[in-house]
Amino acid sequence: MLTNILGYPRIGSQRELKKACELYWSGKSTFKNLFQVGRNLRQQNWQLQKDAGIDLIPCNDFSFYDHVLDMSLMVSAIPERYHEVILNKSNTETDLYFAMARGYQKEGLDITAMEMTKWFDTNYHYIVPEFQKDQQFRMLSTKVIDEFYEAKQLGILTKPVLIGPVSYLLLGKEKSEGFHRIDLIKNLLPVYIELLKRLDSLNVQWVQFDEPFLALDLSEKEKQAFTYVYSEIRKEFPTLKTIVATYFDGLRDNVKLATSLPVCALHLDLVRNPAQLDDVLENISDKMTLSLGVVDGRNIWINDYAKSLTLIEKATARITADRIMIAPSCSLIHSPCDLTLETNDTVLLPEIKRWMAFARQKLHEVSTLKQLATPGAASPALQENQQALENRKTSTRIHHNDVKRRVAAITDADARRTNPFATRRKKQTASLKLPLYPTTTIGSFPQTADVRNWRAQWKKGELTQTQYDDLLKAETKKTVYWQEDIGIDVLVHGEFERNDMVEYFGEQLDGYTFSKNGWVQSYGSRCVKPPIVFGDVSRPKPMTVAWTKYAQSLTPKPVKGMLTGPVTILQWSFVRDDQPRSETAFQIALAIRDEVVDLERAGIKVIQIDEPAIREGLPLRRAEWQQYLQWAVKAFRISASGVRDETQIHTHMCYSEFNDIIQNIADMDADVITIECSRSQMELLDAFADFNYPNEIGPGVYDIHSPRVPSREEMVSLMRKASAVVPAEQLWVNPDCGLKTRHWDETKRALIEMVEAAKELRAAVNASTIA
Repeated sequence: MLTNILGYPRIGSQRELKKACELYWSGKSTFKNLFQVGRNLRQQNWQLQKDAGIDLIPCNDFSFYDHVLDMSLMVSAIPERYHEVILNKSNTETDLYFAMARGYQKEGLDITAMEMTKWFDTNYHYIVPEFQKDQQFRMLSTKVIDEFYEAKQLGILTKPVLIGPVSYLLLGKEKSEGFHRIDLIKNLLPVYIELLKRLDSLNVQWVQFDEPFLALDLSEKEKQAFTYVYSEIRKEFPTLKTIVATYFDGLRDNVKLATSLPVCALHLDLVRNPAQLDDVLENISDKMTLSLGVVDGRNIWINDYAKSLTLIEKATARITADRIMIAPSCSLIHSPCDLTLETNDTVLLPEIKRWMAFARQKLHEVSTLKQLATPGAASPALQENQQALENRKTSTRIHHNDVKRRVAAITDADARRTNPFATRRKKQTASLKLPLYPTTTIGSFPQTADVRNWRAQWKKGELTQTQYDDLLKAETKKTVYWQEDIGIDVLVHGEFERNDMVEYFGEQLDGYTFSKNGWVQSYGSRCVKPPIVFGDVSRPKPMTVAWTKYAQSLTPKPVKGMLTGPVTILQWSFVRDDQPRSETAFQIALAIRDEVVDLERAGIKVIQIDEPAIREGLPLRRAEWQQYLQWAVKAFRISASGVRDETQIHTHMCYSEFNDIIQNIADMDADVITIECSRSQMELLDAFADFNYPNEIGPGVYDIHSPRVPSREEMVSLMRKASAVVPAEQLWVNPDCGLKTRHWDETKRALIEMVEAAKELRAAVNASTIA
């Protein structure tokens, strides 16, 4: 029996990678320094896993930005617009890599970044590969070879991890017509073959191919691609040990396909879908090894050893122990690094901490399960584990009957505005008096080093509450006045008091707890520290009213109340696993509803309830979508429906494909929806146009995840594309996301251009009306 890790967090327990990347991007550090930080993190991770008794230790799970982008660089899937970056001899491969991720704006070049979207149903974002018809591939980057050799030099034999060829293509987008990206499989596979030859020459033993699409609905052509790819690899490398990893759901109707692949091992996510084990055992060949993903790679609760051992015993009853691997359900990139760093008992209570395991602890869970699965093994670890689980189950901290009763009393009327949008719109138009193409931002403004330092000083007790509030009020006032000066129509207060759009609310809700170092990567250098839902959720007091009311007192223009929606708070938290997620979502929805009502009472006429995560919560299988969407949409409507017609409700969504859930988005019945459209060049707007979406839309006109500043002409061009498919009177002009991570200089330049673009659009409409 072997222990197998699919991937390990790359950011570092103190976010070393984030800090090193941002220093490099700002010109304050060299690539040599950045590379050394990466090397240190890789070697620490390998040694940590070796010390924990892991048999199959991954390499190539490290990335300076994104593992999908790494693969695009490796196979030279480089969009043509970056060729000028390549031709500039002063640029390195690293400059090209970061240009693809973040855009490029120097030396007279102005190149947009590649599109970014969510990694299946997680909060991790990947860089979307771009494909052309008849595209050719070649091996460009040797990163995976270099890292395998690096580990070997340390005396650690690792398992290279690659995105499988079929899933890599399916993760991308066609950028020309007349083909499907899976048609490129015969062009792509030779690069994988060449790479495997290089690894084989270094005496690699195991290679892992991540093929998460095996857990999704597949077309016949896609199924044939899987068979073709792994048959060719087996033909070329008859003795190479290959493992195909699936995760985030079960194989279901793809069981026969997956078990028939000529690979040595198959990994199953038995956390998301334990029932699949029976089907796999029925169909598995007498040579295939099974990697049992019994430790949850995506949540922070301790493993139930007894439950996991039941699955392991079921497998060993059918196949021999030497054909069993014990593993987490997926890569541990989705878990925080190390629970032992949580030393502040006032932040994370010891009782709750006892119920938790981060990535480092999950390594030991995997190793312990291997020991416990050995016949005749002593079981003190099992007894301790079961005691902790029983303590969690019976803790009085978790259950509150008043919260449960309120959820049980929800009616259909609680999830419905008083009147339809057409009626509300007339009242809102009369109340707000906004121009055509109204401008706004998504909510947050840059959090400078000063703002972050104030927060740190306040938390350490070096600033009093009054001193801290006065500093934030000054920053808020400056931001409100600046927005007024440049002519933005609907203002925001800037959110300087907030650390994170979910954590900030979790800190003020009962039923939540927090870590100090529980960081996970969201994209690139962006790390988030998800709050932890451990019990029933309620709002003891108003959360945002004071700051929003203060900002509104500074200006006659409307200031948006800024809230995070219930589904996003759920999705971007580590959520309790002892009740249905829908139940927790309704608890959060009622808390947000209370806040919305209080904002309206305080005189706030525009309230935004962000739901960027609503699509990422979709089950991977379409057959289960409607069940999820029914309660997700209802949760949003509960949060938004307690106000008068005159109060305008906005929502925001980013990095989502809307075509297949557009009816559900319409069912949310937000008065205004703002979406990400800039990286896709307004492609995402087609879904709203085809559907004849009735409410108002703000298609983001510039990409805030890139440091480049778009021109007014570029924004006008994008809005003209938008107005060609959506009537101008329904359109807003805004960035595609919050500005928290940007610098003030680029923010100011971009928003000034955005306001001027809106003025130009209005002038054009007025001129055509007069003509």
